This record gives sequence, structure tokens and C-alpha cells, in this order.
Amino acid sequence: MPAHFHNPVATYFGSGSLSQITALTAGQKVALVTFPEARGLGLIKQVEDLLGDRLVYVLEDVQPNPDVQQLRSVYEHFWQHAEHCDVVFALGGGSAIDTAKALIVGTESGRFDELLALLAQGNPFTPAHCKTLIAAPTTAGTGSEVTPWATIWDSAQKKKYSLHLECTWPKAAIVDPDLMLTVPASVTVSTGLDALSHALESIWNVNANPISDTFAVSAIEEVFLCLPGLRKNLHSQELRSGMALAALKAGMAFSNTKTALAHSISYEMTLRHGLPHGIACSFSLPYVLGLAWGRDHERDRVLQRVFGPDLAKAQNQLQNFLQSLEVKTEFSDYGVSDTEAREMVEYALQGARGKNFIGARAA
Repeated sequence: MPAHFHNPVATYFGSGSLSQITALTAGQKVALVTFPEARGLGLIKQVEDLLGDRLVYVLEDVQPNPDVQQLRSVYEHFWQHAEHCDVVFALGGGSAIDTAKALIVGTESGRFDELLALLAQGNPFTPAHCKTLIAAPTTAGTGSEVTPWATIWDSAQKKKYSLHLECTWPKAAIVDPDLMLTVPASVTVSTGLDALSHALESIWNVNANPISDTFAVSAIEEVFLCLPGLRKNLHSQELRSGMALAALKAGMAFSNTKTALAHSISYEMTLRHGLPHGIACSFSLPYVLGLAWGRDHERDRVLQRVFGPDLAKAQNQLQNFLQSLEVKTEFSDYGVSDTEAREMVEYALQGARGKNFIGARAA
């Protein structure tokens, strides 16, 4: 069958590309969504200098893993006070971009609970209003700047919602490695492993195609090459650029396939055990690689472009890579018993992302 690849996001990459925000929002009023440290790092000042009085609203207290308890008041304040803006500019990691994606989807009432009810139904819907989104990541990992998905958490109810509409595709992505030079080692590793997971998950995926494979294989090779060195040399512009490009390629790959089993497992690990997303979705990669291997001849050929023909060596390579970054790779390392791990994997296979995994039916 002919392959189909679709990604509508205009992408700007390279040092200094943040300046593109001026032309991309010409004649429009802009709301900025960013993270608490952005002001201290001088990022808000950079945006203010680029946009001048066209910057009409700033939200700068986005928290990790956007939760309904915080989003409710943030969302309603946004639609009361920034309804007149044309563009939402998300500047930050995945949490800032996910928060922005939730904010741009306006309800008839302006109430967040109306949006939550629509998400709970799990069906596509047409929002009453929608803003244009532009995203500039400050970490190399989530790929959210080139995908339409946002994850919204309800930690109190141990639930998560996935937001995905035509309007939640960003209009443009600005990937400027200069924005990533101050990211600490722990976040650099965690987000970098999120990118690795995106790339691998797009390969052992029922929705994979040769175009997504090309992005994925290149992303994996780049992560293997750059991340260990970057962890030791956080101010390397060359390595920051390499990881930014790797994360972008991984985002392009899974923008068409979605994620699979490792991510489905990760949601439970985050909700139950509080693991940061990048660790939660990557620690199980050697295990999931073993489940994927031998399920599909074409998928094996792609995986073997990265790892070679021997499964045991492939798992060891991946496990050693993770452990070299001080990431433990067993469920028991995170306080999960064998029984709970089996139950978690079985549950994960039933989820939407789990069903994307090539071994889901056999399992």
C-alpha cells in the first residue's frame, strides 16, 4: 500500500530562530504561555523585545504535568482576560505546550469543565472557539511542537485525558537550540529519553510507514550519539543542536503513528508512582523491544537497522545505554512487584496507545 505521511506544522530550526516569532505573528495580538523560571532566564524579556505591545497576556506559572485542578482556574482566567488575542505562543517544555493546547480550545460557556466533559466522552468534537498556536520548545524531548496531542492529568482521580483536534496542531514550530542551553542534566536526560521513546514507539507501531521510519531511525542514532556527551557538557551548542534535531525528528515520526506500549505503561507509572514522564516511558524500552521483536518482518528490518540482527545484543545495548545515564530498567527498581508489573502491562495493552503496539494482539 502507498505510504501516507501528513504534518501541517511549518517548522523553523536553528540558532536564533526564536526571532521568527515576530514575522509569524505580524499584525496579531499574542498571549505567551511559559514556565515559572522563564522570566529569570530572560526568555520573557526576549519575547517582549520581539513582540512589543502586541504581547497582550503572559501566563508564566505553568506546572509540570498539567493537572485539571490547576488548569481549571488558568483556563477560565485566560478566556476572561485574553479572549481578544489572536495567537497563543507556547514557550517551554511539553507541559507549557500541552497547557497552551488546552487553552486554545474554547468552550461555549468559557468553562473548563465543559471541555473536560467533551474529553471524557473520547469522541472528536468541534470547539466553539479556537486560537492559533505557535510552539517553541525549551527542552529536547516531547516533540509536542509538531504534534496535535496534549495530555491532561487528573491526579486526584488517577486519570489522564488526551486532547487531539485539528486545531491543536501548531501553526508553526520554532526549534531554537539556544533556548535549551540552561536545561539541567536531569531534565536533559529525561526529555532526551522521551525523544528516544517516541522514535522507538513509532517503529514498533501498527501505524508505521517508511517515511516515519526514516525520521525515527535518524532520531535514535542522534540520541545515542549526542545524549551521553551532552549530559557531561551541558553548554555544548553542537550537542544541544543535535539533541534538538533528534527530538524534532522523533516528533515528526510519532506525529503520524502515535505512541505505543511503553507510553501506555508510562501513564500508570506516573499516576501510581510519580515517575517523571521521560523516565516512565523509557525505562521499559528494553523489555518492550523484546516483546516487539519477531512480531512483524518489516518492523524487524527497521529495528535491525539500529541494533543489528541479535535480539539479546539489542536489548543489552539499549539497557546499557539507559543505565549509563543512571536510569534503572526494571519494574522492581521503582517499587513495582512482579504481580503489579504484569497487571500494569496487561492494562496498558488495552489502552489506545497499547493497541498501537505490533505485539498487542498476540499478547
